Amino acid sequence: MRELTPIIAAIVSFLVTAGLGYIVIPFLHKLKFGQTILEIGPKWHKEKQGTPTMGGIMMVAGILVAIGVSIGYSFLTQGRFFEELKSSFRLTVFIAGIVMALCMCAIGFFDDYIKVVKKRNLGLSAKQKTFLQLLVAAGYLATLALSGMNTTYIPFIGDVDVMHGVGIIFWPIALIFIYGFTNAVNLTDGVDGLASAVTMVVACAFMLGAGLIGNISVNMLSAALAGACVGFVFWNAKPAKVFMGDTGSMFLGGMVVAISFGIGRPLMLIFAGCIYFIEALSVMLQVAYYKKTKKRLFKMSPLHHHFEMCGWSEDKVVLVFSAVTLVGCVISLLPLILNF
Repeated sequence: MRELTPIIAAIVSFLVTAGLGYIVIPFLHKLKFGQTILEIGPKWHKEKQGTPTMGGIMMVAGILVAIGVSIGYSFLTQGRFFEELKSSFRLTVFIAGIVMALCMCAIGFFDDYIKVVKKRNLGLSAKQKTFLQLLVAAGYLATLALSGMNTTYIPFIGDVDVMHGVGIIFWPIALIFIYGFTNAVNLTDGVDGLASAVTMVVACAFMLGAGLIGNISVNMLSAALAGACVGFVFWNAKPAKVFMGDTGSMFLGGMVVAISFGIGRPLMLIFAGCIYFIEALSVMLQVAYYKKTKKRLFKMSPLHHHFEMCGWSEDKVVLVFSAVTLVGCVISLLPLILNF
């Protein structure tokens, strides 16, 4: 029988995420959990002042419900997903990835809470956030290592031993990789619908990639992520009725990283998540260039703000950045398609 679990996960995740908007958004309005727009941002963003934030909790709920329904369905039908999770390694990697994403979400939630409730615009300090993120990433990697992950896949080379010799360097690089991409997704969330639209494309790429190698657990998780992103765009497309906040963007960052490790091909995220990388790089280049020359390399960073300052509409930014992501995703899938 055809494996329907990923389809069910995507549909449930979309319906729960989109449906929760009718409950969560009025509740956030009631609590006065509105976004404060910083003066350093584009001046036309000031009209978004007071839009409810922390809406990322809708996506979290959508994905968790989708996972629960998928496990129940697969158990009742004795599907491939349920059979796959009988493997202690696959089960550990699956659970560890979800827990890691939820921990990143919790860090984002506390950051949002401090900004909105405690009225401290910048939320957690950079040192506090960095320490917590690295702690979560280290715990996740330690779990993978202890569960039996001793190789990683590199296109055109194959499986590389990461437990002996020079391969051990994989672990500190992976720590920086997780930290960097989680924050890069956070930086991408600055235009209505951008982070969720880009992540939807990335999730679809990993869903296809997982399907090609027969990894049904990652296939299902990617489908749930894609469904949640589409459900959130329903409320977050311009003009946004809710923002995901760091609660959502940190969760999305954790999810895409967990999925890339879950499929055993973290390097795939470099191309699939090219927009995340470019957004983060634009910030680093802006800071470095300004420190050296006291001039700005971009009109504003992250890069999406630069294009806004050049006259692009938010819708155009989302469309172009999603298209670039699609190209990156196709490139990331080529080694799998060509069996390299």
